[in-house]
Amino acid sequence: MLLCVTASHKTASFELLERLSRQPETVAPSLMAAGVQGAVVLATCNRFEAYVEAEEVDSEAVIETVAQATGIPSADLDGSYQVVEDSHVAEHLFAVASGLESVVSGEGEIAGQVRRALSGAREQGTTSPQLERLFQRASQAQRKVKNVTALHRAGRSLVRLSLELADSRIADWSTQRVLLVGTGSYAAVTLASLRERGAVDISVYSPSGRAVPFAQKHGIRPVAIADYASVAQHASLLITCTSAEMVLGPAQFERRPDAAAGCPVGTHSQLVIDLGMPRNVDPAVAQLEGVALLDLETIRLHAPLEELHATDAARHVVREAAESFHLDGSRQSVTPAVVALRTHIFGLLEAEIDRARRRGDENGRVEQAMRHLAGVLLHTPTTRAHELAAEGRADEFHAALETLYGLSADSDAASASATA
Repeated sequence: MLLCVTASHKTASFELLERLSRQPETVAPSLMAAGVQGAVVLATCNRFEAYVEAEEVDSEAVIETVAQATGIPSADLDGSYQVVEDSHVAEHLFAVASGLESVVSGEGEIAGQVRRALSGAREQGTTSPQLERLFQRASQAQRKVKNVTALHRAGRSLVRLSLELADSRIADWSTQRVLLVGTGSYAAVTLASLRERGAVDISVYSPSGRAVPFAQKHGIRPVAIADYASVAQHASLLITCTSAEMVLGPAQFERRPDAAAGCPVGTHSQLVIDLGMPRNVDPAVAQLEGVALLDLETIRLHAPLEELHATDAARHVVREAAESFHLDGSRQSVTPAVVALRTHIFGLLEAEIDRARRRGDENGRVEQAMRHLAGVLLHTPTTRAHELAAEGRADEFHAALETLYGLSADSDAASASATA
């Protein structure tokens, strides 16, 4: 059985999502220790989700484990999450991966985050065959949505939306002194978007020390830790997008003799855009004279209305993909029983063929007829098994198999041969 506990921008406060995202790597191992068969955690700037596979899933136990792993009292989570179960999990994840549940419908970054969530689970050893199949199908569904609908053209990323909001403050992007804090995938997207707007004076600082290789790859200037505060003080636009917490605060803005210098950012001399989760910028920065702060909460309030036709088409693709996922899963669920039946029948067949050979079936006509008959006899129960599985009635086939032949789904060739 599959289950997803999800907290997102639709159900939880920005502050709670930030707390949940601080140590997401602790959650999946904790869920495994609690007895589930597999766990994958998806943590982004606007959502935190735990996907779980177990024979019997207690949603309350999953939530309690998440609370303990993140250090958040379970009472603080009340009313801030949703539980998605079994047949609805695939459609939910496929919609998430396709950007349908994002702040900006159709945004592209989420697809990579879903893939990285699965990779992280593999590295931690917490994934399972069912979750592997689920997340791989999510990536397939996302690509189909991108290829056959206009959603990816209508949708915009948080990066692009934040820069569009900054357009109202910036008259000429080519005059901006830009400091980019972070070197991950968001940083690369941000850099590309800045250049599309005409920004040329761009520096990068990395809290983890990766500024130099990132700068060399992208043709911008790296900033050493010793120069960070000075560059921050003189930047007219600062964009943070790193997994590190609180990398920019009032301390980096002290001793600014040119604080009121006329950089073209409206009534403020500096604009700070915080795309980090957890937040990268101390909210106190917004109280500094001459500094304007644009954070994820503000960006979220300005998200555009969904492109209805594109979204409807995308959701149709997602529903079809989810139905296909469940149909394939149902077929897989009945496969062991079908194999047990076929093994049993072919075991009987081989025994009868041996008898026919001993009785003089030298030209093999009896053997040929018996093999044809076995195929004919197996066709209907095999087809019916798949039909029942698709209808959610696989247990009826299992019961019939045990009643008629004394076989269970885990019967192997050896046991079948022994029955013969």
